[in-house]
Amino acid sequence: MNQFVYDIAVWLDNTAWSTLLHESYYMYNWVESIHVLSLIICLGMLFLIDLRMLGYALPNVPASSIANRLNLPMLLGFSIMVFTGLLLFYAVPVRSTQSVWFRAKMILLLGCAINAFLFHKRMNESVSSWDNDARAPGRIRLGAALSLGFWSLVVICGRFIAYDWFDCEYTDVGSLSQMLSGCIDGQTRY
Repeated sequence: MNQFVYDIAVWLDNTAWSTLLHESYYMYNWVESIHVLSLIICLGMLFLIDLRMLGYALPNVPASSIANRLNLPMLLGFSIMVFTGLLLFYAVPVRSTQSVWFRAKMILLLGCAINAFLFHKRMNESVSSWDNDARAPGRIRLGAALSLGFWSLVVICGRFIAYDWFDCEYTDVGSLSQMLSGCIDGQTRY
């Protein structure tokens, strides 16, 4: 599997647009800055919704009202964040795919998606019975707490992608960090 992912990453890395984006004096920095700013918008709205469900923010405002008002800016920020994240990956695909932190971030994002689906499903099924309560029911609070935890870890892992603590060039062949990084015997990342 690592070889397959590596081959696709090398193919992407060899495209002219990937090289142009990565070597651009300003563009990569602009894309990264927009990624972080859209993350702030998305997670700011999401965390406010989660904190309302946990009973820590705006307990006198109906939960559905907060969710409805913040969904549009949250989804707009999320859309921009995903687009710029894909561009950041496209700029340095080999380095990204061989990063322990990138792989952890992708797994956590999958956890975020599953949690968001279940959270919205449970909330929509039961919101009429607790909408004006200061705190949501236990299952909704659990989803909100998981959301806060998952997204916090996504941000931490995303920040750590910039650091090469588990670089393929410096790890022993067969070591756990090399296997988790997706390093290929005889291959080093660039």
